Formats: sequence, structure tokens, C-alpha cells
Amino acid sequence: MKFKSLLAKPFASIIANKVKKEMLRAVEDQGEIWQDLMKTGRKTEFGKDHHFGDITSYETYKPAVPIRDYEQFRPYIDKIKEGKHNILWKGQPIYFAKTSGTTSGVKYIPITKESVDHHFNTSRNAVFMNVVETGDSTAFDGKLIFLSGSPELERVGGIPTGRLSGIANHQIPRYLRTNQLPTYETNCIEDWETKLGKIVDETIQQDMRLISGIPPWMQMYFDQLMARSGKPIGELFPNFNLLVHGGVNFEPYKAKLFDSIGRKVTTIETFPASEGFFAYQDSQEHEGLLLNTNAGIFFEFVPAAEIFNENPTRLTLKEVQTGVNYALIVSTNAGLWAYNIGDTVKFVSTNPYRIVVTGRTKHFISAFGEHVIGEEVEQSLMGVADTSGVRITEFTVAPRIQVNGELPYHEWFVEFEHVPADLSGFALQVDGQLRDRNIYYDDLLTGNILQPLKIRPVRKNGFIDYMKSIGKLGGQNKVPRLSNDRRIADELGNYLEGR
Repeated sequence: MKFKSLLAKPFASIIANKVKKEMLRAVEDQGEIWQDLMKTGRKTEFGKDHHFGDITSYETYKPAVPIRDYEQFRPYIDKIKEGKHNILWKGQPIYFAKTSGTTSGVKYIPITKESVDHHFNTSRNAVFMNVVETGDSTAFDGKLIFLSGSPELERVGGIPTGRLSGIANHQIPRYLRTNQLPTYETNCIEDWETKLGKIVDETIQQDMRLISGIPPWMQMYFDQLMARSGKPIGELFPNFNLLVHGGVNFEPYKAKLFDSIGRKVTTIETFPASEGFFAYQDSQEHEGLLLNTNAGIFFEFVPAAEIFNENPTRLTLKEVQTGVNYALIVSTNAGLWAYNIGDTVKFVSTNPYRIVVTGRTKHFISAFGEHVIGEEVEQSLMGVADTSGVRITEFTVAPRIQVNGELPYHEWFVEFEHVPADLSGFALQVDGQLRDRNIYYDDLLTGNILQPLKIRPVRKNGFIDYMKSIGKLGGQNKVPRLSNDRRIADELGNYLEGR
């Protein structure tokens, strides 16, 4: 055991003790965070516009500060971009995290000096909680990589601006810099395929021990490593023992990633976003991700079915229940107020508060009143795939409205490692699973409003080629699991098997 791994153990114990105390104080911490946010917010333009000085409790906060999405925040963001101070938070942000929205185009999410540390510290907490639970700190003795966007930042209104993953690269502490790969120059390459080739060049001979990123892009990295070396990842990197992932549900990618590795490794799931680092896996023994309740974020939860209502039910942490699908709303020390981040979560525990991410509020199918969500399609497909020994590379689902007089249906675009011999039988099993999970979908099939789903096999690397065609290959980009329109589906029709 080397110096860094020896030092990591006592430091990890300190962090773990702090986290365990915060688990017991989650509700109290949330109350204190709300008070602190309001104290600072009163001095901002947003606070004055919304009469923060008259708000005396959370109950009076709700009518004064309605839930917003980015478009409703845009006028305030535009003022910050013009160089104005004290708009959403005191002073100016130290960064803008640039992210792509489906309806808003490029979004600029503020990161302040009060919020920035939590973006790195939370990932650190996730790794250190694992060190304490497993007793294994050897990941710090070798090299680590985070497959991320470019750390080169532009300036928007004088504020350094870039992808969150690129900004996070600037927050890596000095003691880990010597462990980090790839080089800064390689990380700055914008073209993902060129960058990936350089990353393979720089890492293939190294003692890689921790690999982190979004699962589909980790798989591309593994594929290139195996093509170059002729070895599974676990053999190429014999000391590789920790895989940190986030951004999308891991389950559809898990089997293929482990096949590529050739053995099991410890995995840690995280839930980061430009708006804040919301949760992380604190234990290998318990389901779900620990909600980050003491990190400058005040959480609200709206029953998902109400999120588009004019006056939806808004709950604090102490009011939530397990098993209910909630839209996640945040007010933060980066100057976001009752902000709808677009994700839905479900509590699997309230002692401590652990969640699973169930989907996106805008990623659903309800073209016929079925309101099918991401969790349901993922569990239905992977449930059949796992029992059938079928490997899924990627997939997405869209409604197909009535064509040539036949009943409408859900059209699934699936890239298989090997297409099942009985694709129709496979599709019927998936359809049955979805009917079991969604009573509205089942009713529509029973009433002959819909016909069973149909699966269109996408050719090998079809999703990669599609993402490349729209300029979103690599980094933090991901394919939506569900769309309520045909925009993505119609494009994917060009990437089917046999075309």
C-alpha cells in the first residue's frame, strides 16, 4: 500500500463520520439551508421582485416563488450575462455551466463560490464512503480518469463558461493531479472520436484503477481499448477496481460493461447536474442514492402527475413517502429558486433519505393517455433481456400514430449486441412487462386503442452514428429514453439493420 492510499483511510473516516451525522440531521439541515438561502436572497434583484422580505416561512415562500423552468429564469440569466451583479445571488457567478436543453437551446446555469465546492466534494464523499465500507483505498495508488467534456472555458459576459464536467476538472485537488489522465491537452480536444483515440494512447499502458463517466461513453472507451490490445479491460488493467458512473440509468449498460471488463468491479452511482450534485451511492449494501441534504440545496418534491398543474402540491423532505414518483425542485446557493430540474425521483428509504432516479418530466409517452415513464420502459426491457441472455447496447421509444389504417403503437428502437432469434416473441414479452407496470397502457391495449409495441433493430453503432450526425457524440450527451414525438425516431429510421 502506497502513501496516498494510506492517507486516504483516516481522511475517509472523517468524511464518513460527518456524512453519518448529516443523515440524522437531514430535515433540520434542510430548514437551516432554507433560512440561509432566504437571508442572502433578500438582497438580490430576484428576492426583491418576489418580496423575500415579507416571506416568513416555507408556507409563505410557495405562493411567492412559483416553480420555474429555465425559460422563466432566462431574463435574470440574461442580466447576469450583461455583467450585472446581485441578480439571482450576491455578486456574480464564478462560472456558467453550459448545457443543452430540448426546448431552450443552450442553457447557462450559474455556479457560485458558495456552490462550486459541493460539485467536487460530493463525488469525493461517494468514493470515501466506499473506502470506509470496503476497507479498500488502493484506487488512489494508480491512475484515474473521468471521461468528460473539454476543460477549456470561454467567457460569457466575462464569466468563465463551459460544460459542467469541464468545470469540474478545474476543481480536482492538487493531490490527485498526478493521478489524473488524460493530459490537459488531450482533454481539450473537442471532436470525441479524435479525443477518444488520444485517451486510449495515453492510458493503455497505465495502471488504471478508477474509471468514471457516462456509461455509453465508457463502453466506447472500453471497445477501443479491447480492439487495440486484444484483452478484456480487467486483464489490461489488473488493478482496476472502481467504476464511477452517472448521467443515465446504469442497468441497460451494466451487463455489457462487465462483459468488457471480464470480471466484477465495485461500482458507485452518482447524480450530478449543472444545477447541483443531488445524490450519490453511499453504500454497496443498501438500495438507492443518499440525498445530499447539507450542500446548499433546498429540496422540494412535487408528485410527478401534478408537475404541469398550475398549483401543484409542493412537499418538503419531512413530508415525502417511499414509492411515490416526485418531480425534483431545488432552490440553491447558486441562485436558483424553486427550479424544476426536469428529473423525477422515488424514495426507497426515509431513514436515511435515499432515492432512485426514475426519469425525466419531459421524457415520457402519453400520446394516447398512457403516461409511460422511463423507469417503466427500462425495467420492462431489461427484465426480459436479463432472463433471455440478450445484451442491449442502447434504445429509445416513441409513439407511432395510426398508419395505413392499423392501430397505433409504441415503436422501440433497440441496438442489440446480437438481435434475438425470435424478435417478435421478445417484443411480446417486453410488452407484457410494460402492461404489468402501467395500468393505463394495459387498458389501452385491452380496449384495442393500441396494439402491442414493435421493436426496430438498430444496426451496430447506429446510435453512435446518430449522435455524431447531430453533433452530440461523447462528453455528457445522452440519448433520451422516451420521446412524446417522432423527431428522434424518424432520424433513427436511417440507422436500422439492413440500411
